[in-house]
Amino acid sequence: MKLLIHPPVDDRRLVRIRESAGSITVFNASSDDEALREITDADAFFGKMTPDLLAAARQLKWVQSPTASLEHYLFPELIEHPCQLSNMRGLFSDVIADHVMGFVLCFARNLHLYLRRQMEHRWAPVGNEKMTQQTFLTGPAFVSPVDAAHKHLADQTLGVVGAGHIGREVCRRAAAFGMRILAVDPRCRSIEGVVDDVWQPNRLPELLTESDFVVIAAPHTPDTEKLFRAEQFRQMKDSAILINIGRGAIVDLADLTAALESGEIAGAALDVYEVEPLPSDHPLWAMENVILTPHIAAASPRIAERHLATLLQNVRLFAQGQPPATLVDKRRWF
Repeated sequence: MKLLIHPPVDDRRLVRIRESAGSITVFNASSDDEALREITDADAFFGKMTPDLLAAARQLKWVQSPTASLEHYLFPELIEHPCQLSNMRGLFSDVIADHVMGFVLCFARNLHLYLRRQMEHRWAPVGNEKMTQQTFLTGPAFVSPVDAAHKHLADQTLGVVGAGHIGREVCRRAAAFGMRILAVDPRCRSIEGVVDDVWQPNRLPELLTESDFVVIAAPHTPDTEKLFRAEQFRQMKDSAILINIGRGAIVDLADLTAALESGEIAGAALDVYEVEPLPSDHPLWAMENVILTPHIAAASPRIAERHLATLLQNVRLFAQGQPPATLVDKRRWF
């Protein structure tokens, strides 16, 4: 059997791949022409599959995508081809979940506002910016405007759209803060110790109505594209925060911007966008109730080692005649 790699990997990774492949021949193609020639008798492929490469393949059984997302990888011929496809899901779950909780804490404690005020050298507690009615004589005997302007996380409900690897980690972290957790997902039915009943996607309106924070952790698929539009924002609380670390195509930015401007929702935190980079003149940049990060929620010094570990695991499984650990449904894109 033969495994073709293209684009080529570095020598260090190539040695590890060959060790995992056992008796399988591993060919590290250095050019498009070389890859096109070598794929004719390849049984497996790792790298960027193209229509031309797939058309030239005669006995391909397994394709390994170098990425977790597949919306940019799949094409009709690959979906129809009998080969198995696996991706790189699971590499970023804890890292992105940490990023989500960073967003949650920023909004709960108004940290995004205090950072702006620090830059202005301005002491101004949210809820009492002019420092009026401040007294320490009676102690905290009543809920002050400052108290009311800061969220108590254990009183909040966090709803997660997509309870895959990332969504489940978000739920676990939120539960550690004492938050009430809701989730919808087409496959996952429970998250052990956290969510006993993960709802079907048709209960999304119920989740939106009840949640103080709505986290999109779903992949981009035909079912999730433009899932969040004006109707969904109207279903959310006017005090709710939208967080998107899933895919930019899931949220219509024009509708989100309108919902923020009209006060239909209280704020948003985004790491992914319909158009990337987000244009410098987009209204979201100037909104105090919005936090924007440049598609870096998955950034971590641990990802490269995990990426290689997943690849090696799947190569070993293929060599043993077993399906890959990260097998996907090509028609559903995940």
